[in-house]
Amino acid sequence: MKANRKLIAALSGAAIAPVLVLAGPAGVASAHGYVNSPPSRQAECAQGIVECGAIKYEPQSVEGPKGLHECNGGKAEFAELNDDSKSWRATPTGTTASFTWTFTARHSTTDYEYFIGGQKIAGFDGGGQKPPETITHQVDLSGHTGHQTVLAVWNVADTANAFYSCIDLQVG
Repeated sequence: MKANRKLIAALSGAAIAPVLVLAGPAGVASAHGYVNSPPSRQAECAQGIVECGAIKYEPQSVEGPKGLHECNGGKAEFAELNDDSKSWRATPTGTTASFTWTFTARHSTTDYEYFIGGQKIAGFDGGGQKPPETITHQVDLSGHTGHQTVLAVWNVADTANAFYSCIDLQVG
């Protein structure tokens, strides 16, 4: 009799689970991604190069509303990504750089944008397609020298959100 009650309780829980999944929040992107090469600030956190908080466990989760120009995507819990005084490593590069995105969950893409000092320096159309597991863009850095922080933005196609990565470079 006791075993039957446990079985009924287990089955009841199993029957409820799909309803809970379907009742989840609407409009949240099921995508996640970040620039891992050259290492973005969140990649440096995840690799233990720079001491960080929660972002070290989820470098792919810097998601916020489209149109921001903040390394943390507007997320207070990742505010340290905006802190230029941390010991971020600047990767040496010439007048072009290859930025490789890693996607832990792919999502239809509007485009990718790259900024230095709030100025858009490159853009790549995503065609509304889901990206492969990684994608690389060649970005022209002409006109920029010395230490630069590049903001890379992945704009997903079917939500109001984007994913943000800042990459420190030594251009010269």
